Formats: sequence, structure tokens, C-alpha cells
Amino acid sequence: MTGLRRFTYGDAAEIREKMYPDASIEEVRGMIEAWETEKYRGRYFGMFAITADGAVVGCVSVYEQTESEASIGAEVFPDERGKGYASEGVRLAVGIARERGYGTVRNQVRADNAASIALHEKLGFKTDGKVCKNSRGRDTLTYILSV
Repeated sequence: MTGLRRFTYGDAAEIREKMYPDASIEEVRGMIEAWETEKYRGRYFGMFAITADGAVVGCVSVYEQTESEASIGAEVFPDERGKGYASEGVRLAVGIARERGYGTVRNQVRADNAASIALHEKLGFKTDGKVCKNSRGRDTLTYILSV
């Protein structure tokens, strides 16, 4: 069964290994402490572990863009991809966004990321198909979901 939970210090070694191999355990613990504040740049930011049968398989975040809009980002560990964990994690994160009162989730997806495009379309996100450049100069599409 797939679920979401907060990260704990006990997850630090795995987070370091799977997500931040160049960081020290102390740096990862600092990240976990920052995530516990549920704030980033003065706005709501929730970082959650995606779990499958109790094991961490990735993470998903919910970030407040405006009072009524959030963005959601998911990352599944490479050895766990293709098992539906990203779609289930995003689906559960949409529920968190709804509970927090956001009416819309707006995500920027790289235009060359077929897996992310398929995930967003599977979950009912819509796009106008207009390609824009992100801050790194990469082509992106905007996907929107009313929650």
C-alpha cells in the first residue's frame, strides 16, 4: 500500500544515498529540520516521503504559489520507478493541497519528460500545449488541475 508521511532523522541515510549523495548526514538532517517548519520563503512547503509497504520509495512536495494555488513535485527513486508510486504520491499530495484550501495545482513540466507528461494527463491535469522556457532555459509545459 502506498502512503505519505513526514521524513524523520531515521530517513537521513537513505535520503543521502538516494537523493543527495554529495551531502553529509548533518546536511541531510538540516534539510529534514527545514522541512519540519513547513515553510519556504515565507510560504507553505510540505515535503513528504512516498512509502510503499512502509519503505520510502521517493518524495513529493506541496508548495504554495499563491493563496489559492499550489505546485506539486514528485521524485521516485530510480530503482522504484515504473511501479505507480509517483502517480499515487501526486494523487495523495493533491488531497493535501485540497485540505489546505488551494483551489488549483499548477505544475511546470519539461516538454521532453514523457513520463511526467503521461503522469499529469493520467491524473486529469490539463495543458494548453503552449511551450515556454523555464528559468534554466528548458522548454516546459504548464499543467493545471482544479482541486
